[in-house]
Amino acid sequence: MNSFITFALLSLLLALNSNPSYASGRNHTDDTNACRVTRYSRYIKNACSVTQNQQLCFRTLWPFAIVAKNNSSKWARASVAVTITDTKQILRLLLKTRSSAVGKRERVALSDCRELFVDSLGNLYKSLALLRKLDADEFQQQMSDLATWLSSALTDEDTCLDGFEETSIRSSTVRMIRRRATRCMQLCSNALALLNKLAYDGL
Repeated sequence: MNSFITFALLSLLLALNSNPSYASGRNHTDDTNACRVTRYSRYIKNACSVTQNQQLCFRTLWPFAIVAKNNSSKWARASVAVTITDTKQILRLLLKTRSSAVGKRERVALSDCRELFVDSLGNLYKSLALLRKLDADEFQQQMSDLATWLSSALTDEDTCLDGFEETSIRSSTVRMIRRRATRCMQLCSNALALLNKLAYDGL
């Protein structure tokens, strides 16, 4: 993960320095940008430290570091939003995959996965909506509801993967679905971890 972080930090630093209007006072600008990158790096590493899939967390949530900073609520919201994006992508893939392109056992798994990811997406949307209107007076109940919905979404995605466990890995379609479903499950796991961090930190 360290090499990836180094690469990301260098990329951001180069982007900050790419504006020609910074040509004058270059040393001061370089120092300022380096400080910003270091600060953003601390934010993202602190947030992702609680997740099981830290490199994926860092890669997908890095763009939110400038806004989220040390705000646990914003990190949880960002992680759910990222998970929704990936879940919609795999759902589109599942819906457009023709049953004739796979075997009988794969067709059953494919049908189950469609239903499971529709349910997962619904729980993710409910979670994002609630994260946008957290209230100190109802915080504990809201955390309980969020944990239930995100856990359910994670279970749906895990169940989808289980359905493909005994299917042929020779099918490129099956391999792609399994790969995308695994990524969604990892993102959802990260979101749940960041929710737990929010529940611990409070508002």
